[in-house]
Amino acid sequence: MTFTLLRSPDGAVEYHDGVGLDRILSPRPYLTATTPGGVPVTEAFPDDHRHHLGVSLALPDVDGTSFWGGTTYRHDQGSVMLDNHGTQQVQEREFAPGAVTERIGWFSRSGEPLLAETRVITAGESAGTWQVHWTSELAAVRDEVTFGSPQTNGRGGAFYGGVFWRTPFRRAQVRTAGGDGTDTAHGSTAPWLQITGPEASLVAATSTGLPWFVRADGYVGFLPAVAVAERRVLARGETLRLDLAVAISGQPLDAPDDVAAHLIDGVRDAV
Repeated sequence: MTFTLLRSPDGAVEYHDGVGLDRILSPRPYLTATTPGGVPVTEAFPDDHRHHLGVSLALPDVDGTSFWGGTTYRHDQGSVMLDNHGTQQVQEREFAPGAVTERIGWFSRSGEPLLAETRVITAGESAGTWQVHWTSELAAVRDEVTFGSPQTNGRGGAFYGGVFWRTPFRRAQVRTAGGDGTDTAHGSTAPWLQITGPEASLVAATSTGLPWFVRADGYVGFLPAVAVAERRVLARGETLRLDLAVAISGQPLDAPDDVAAHLIDGVRDAV
């Protein structure tokens, strides 16, 4: 099922339940969006990475279970297809105008519960832009859960995993408060990230302080990364907060510092 969170005559922000997806995609809910004028700013099921689902909370290694989809990186084997794909199953869902709140269980391939998530997503309009706020809190449902990435498993630079935004852009200008270019943005904890494509511009921010994973070679996508230098441990009783807020425009967005400050206000107290 698909639920519309925000709509204009030409565009929309929509949330999809992900039910019925192929197991190797690590089935999960996901979001798609356009600019108010209808230019797509997300891409789901692209030919190069079918498991990229617009905007989704995707983690490649949760105690060996993939909630990212596709192949898994193993230090001694490289990227291999394994029968290790988990699922995110919505257990409760509430809608309000422009918002969805969910309780989601994360289950391994064998059906073992690993994580419990509370998720809040909102979409609205501000100063002529659309803004999407995604906030999740993850809790372990057993004694301890650890999160890894291809980088923590031996593939340098590939520390992806988190609230991932896949764009349809084949080229884009990347900018942060620290300077221009992917090399500057990738791995930084800059307060904002600006991605400008041929017909749309995005400003992204997070309240978590997590480093940015940014890719603009082959495809354009970004996320605040969960596991960078080493595996992240989540003990039972602890919570891991993840968030991503993005302003969407059909025109280049000026004053990204001000835009980012406003975005952070929208996620700070969401859960």
